[in-house]
Amino acid sequence: MTISSPCVACCKLDEHKVCVGCYRHINEIVDWNRQSEADLVLIMQKVALRREHYQQQDANSIATSPITQAEWQAAKAQRK
Repeated sequence: MTISSPCVACCKLDEHKVCVGCYRHINEIVDWNRQSEADLVLIMQKVALRREHYQQQDANSIATSPITQAEWQAAKAQRK
């Protein structure tokens, strides 16, 4: 079984570094293709919970910013 990325090409992070498009934390995004199948299943379970939580909020009240190169590099560095 192959688990597809939930990416919707939105790439905007909230204050908790969660993308409001796919509901993954930046640390879950950076190495998606290197995760084991078991890890991807766990991430998708978290995504489902986050989606439910975020959809209960007023989308206009969530401050977001695009993922920066510095944030991406910092998240990659944490994975090593």
